[in-house]
Amino acid sequence: MTDEEKIRKTACFLKEKLAENPYYSSHESAYRYRIEHSHRVAKIGKTIAEKEGLDVCAMVVACLLHDVAYCKEFQSENDWLNHGRRSAAIARPFIETLGFDEKTKADILFGIAIHVDDESDFAGERTVFAETIGEADNIDRFGAYRIHENLAACGFLEMSTSERKEYLGKSIAKLENCLNIGFSTETGRKLWEDAIGFYLEYLKRLEHQIRQSEFVNV
Repeated sequence: MTDEEKIRKTACFLKEKLAENPYYSSHESAYRYRIEHSHRVAKIGKTIAEKEGLDVCAMVVACLLHDVAYCKEFQSENDWLNHGRRSAAIARPFIETLGFDEKTKADILFGIAIHVDDESDFAGERTVFAETIGEADNIDRFGAYRIHENLAACGFLEMSTSERKEYLGKSIAKLENCLNIGFSTETGRKLWEDAIGFYLEYLKRLEHQIRQSEFVNV
């Protein structure tokens, strides 16, 4: 099986598995978001793998499947915390069909398992490859799409001016604390800094504009 076939097969598997979630049958935009997020993470992982000498095909496959546990509805916060481990369990039989060697399979599954809370329910090695899966996920989670999603989810347009300023102040402080977290590769770190830098610049400009919207003193 060629690398292209492995990736195409994985993309089809992801799409079919996520379609099993009954929530998505009545929330098409949520289904589309999960597919699109997975593909963006795969492309981020691909960029890192290409520049850092990692297995590109394996990285794309791993990143596509990192959230495959969303094929089932989450009933609690604990379900969300466990979705990395659940994704690894769901992905394991499929990964066995792709022809990767044992070390590569182990890297893929362990990286998927730890990508949420850095914990796995099976033994594995914390390789650069495995850690990159979660790092690619985090980079997308702070991308331009998420700026829009977060503002919409918090009801920003319906907030009072004081509520908007409070929300933006807290968000900016949180992002500034995120800037210096560690990354396993230099490429990942640069992509992270770019994403957080853009997010910060946008929120700071938005905060300035909100303040400029208040009464003018003469």
